[in-house]
Amino acid sequence: MADRVQYENRAAPPATASTAELIEHLSCFDGAPDEFLFNLLAVQCHLASAACGAVIRPQPDGQQVDIPAAFPPLPKNAPSPPVWLAQAIESAKKVLAGGVTAVCPLHQTDDLYGQPAHRWLVLLPIKRANRVESVAAFVMEDTNQAAIEASRQKLELTVSLMSLYEMRLLLQLREVDLERLQRAMGVLSAVNDQQKFTGAGMALCNEIAARWGADRVSFGVLKGRYVHLQAMSHTEKFSRKMKLVQDVEGAMEECLDQDFEIAFPSPSDATYVSRSAAELSKQHGPSTLVSLPMRLHGDPVAVLTVERPADKPIRGEELETLRLVADLVTARLMNLFEHDRWFGAKIAAGVRRGGEFLVGAKHTWLKLIALAVMGTVLFLLIAKGDYQAEAPCLIEATERRIVPAPFDGFLRAVYVDPGDEETNQVIGGKTVLADLHTDELHLQLLDAQKEKIGYETQAKTARNEGKTAEVQIAQAQADRVEAKCKLLKHRLSKAQLLAPVTGFVVVGELKRQLDAPVKTGDTLFEIASLASLRAELSVPEDQIADVRVGQEGELAIAARPGEKIPFVVESIFPAAEVKDQKNVFRVRVRLEIKPSWMRPGMEGLGKIDIDRRSYAWLWTRRLRNWIQMKLW
Repeated sequence: MADRVQYENRAAPPATASTAELIEHLSCFDGAPDEFLFNLLAVQCHLASAACGAVIRPQPDGQQVDIPAAFPPLPKNAPSPPVWLAQAIESAKKVLAGGVTAVCPLHQTDDLYGQPAHRWLVLLPIKRANRVESVAAFVMEDTNQAAIEASRQKLELTVSLMSLYEMRLLLQLREVDLERLQRAMGVLSAVNDQQKFTGAGMALCNEIAARWGADRVSFGVLKGRYVHLQAMSHTEKFSRKMKLVQDVEGAMEECLDQDFEIAFPSPSDATYVSRSAAELSKQHGPSTLVSLPMRLHGDPVAVLTVERPADKPIRGEELETLRLVADLVTARLMNLFEHDRWFGAKIAAGVRRGGEFLVGAKHTWLKLIALAVMGTVLFLLIAKGDYQAEAPCLIEATERRIVPAPFDGFLRAVYVDPGDEETNQVIGGKTVLADLHTDELHLQLLDAQKEKIGYETQAKTARNEGKTAEVQIAQAQADRVEAKCKLLKHRLSKAQLLAPVTGFVVVGELKRQLDAPVKTGDTLFEIASLASLRAELSVPEDQIADVRVGQEGELAIAARPGEKIPFVVESIFPAAEVKDQKNVFRVRVRLEIKPSWMRPGMEGLGKIDIDRRSYAWLWTRRLRNWIQMKLW
């Protein structure tokens, strides 16, 4: 059989009596529940003429059953249950599931197959709170079905005695609880009548000593790492130097250190240490004592020690009542204790509690979040960052040289192109920009030179002939032609256009105008000087008040954002301009470095270093300005 049965012997049932006497006996029975079951089985077997009976109670695991009572008592340490009990255990499963009385045939092991049963099993469900908790099994020797039915009805009637017994036990428990509560409330009332901590402690100890018949009751409070005795029954004054006081405090600290109830003499299965309690009992007894930790919000804060004569140990209901008293009076006593302390101690205790809350092991996530928030706030208020005025910038050239046409003529060749990166960079006085046709100038120069020679010949002939007036006229004509020759030579020297300054050709796309006529003074090329490059920032109006001439900063061009170019503020235009529907102020800056790749017209972002401010100020500046404007 898979089920393992646990059972035990019981004392013999009471002497044979009448049915009324048996029922009266059960109605007034106030013993243990298992003893009541044994007596109930005896009465039921007597009334129903059953040979034997037992109560079958399944264990929570469902694999084992307990036999709390049997009549007659089962043999002790039997290797296996009787045959009838084994069959009853098997049949009890259906009764537990169905909750109704069952009558089953009981066969012997030597009965033949098909042979009628000579005994019967009557199985009655025992319910509690509308739930079947156990089954009562009875063996009926009579084979008459009418007699068995009558016995079944008697058994069902007697089951109600179990309910009466349970109600009586419940009433008794309630009476005990009420008495315990009355005793505890009496102690609490005595403590509450006191307005000072010392008086409340004395009232607690005296009340417990009187109600529990204790020789000595002591009350101590945890201060720092040690327990200090605060009150002792029937003792108004005591010194901590007294041996008794030191031993009592030692027993209290032993209880508080273990945060466990310490009793002496200790039970055989006790797992706590009671050396100090034993020393107290030996030195100032002999006595039996118990120390109870008094907790506030789950933390031990005080200890109550009760000592009684050695022949009167504190057990059971008395100990339960003491626990209730300790729980009820702790809050009042500790409130008075804190209230009566001088203000320095109160401040120190508050600081200590705050420190415990901050560094203790409770509310870990809340503390981490609080520390993170505090750290963030401190960082924002203390740490400083660079306050910079950000503004878009534009590269421009302050100096642009124009290369005009030196004389009327025609373009012969153009060597530069603003759109060509290789040719638009020119060097002043070396790079040839373009050439003009000079054939006509050369012909005019030859004609003028011939004309000059003719006039010089006329002047020489007139001088030989002594014609002074004709000499002067011819010499004047020769001088006029000489001036014309010089002019033609000057124009020939200017026919090759050289770059006046080093820089970039920004205007002069003339390669498609070769052999086109040009007139004197026409703009052919425009060159921006590299040395004259500067930047112009468009600073927003909400930051222009912080910008000053001489401040430094850096800018980054969109073409090469990785390279930072330092600059110095040169001038600030006093009038605002509208740009992208926003008011901005033009700020000109001088570039400290002018890379060769930089070109006029490039755009980027500039940052002017103003000063260092806290991150809280930097990150809330715009919001604060907006709020101030709205609430002004």
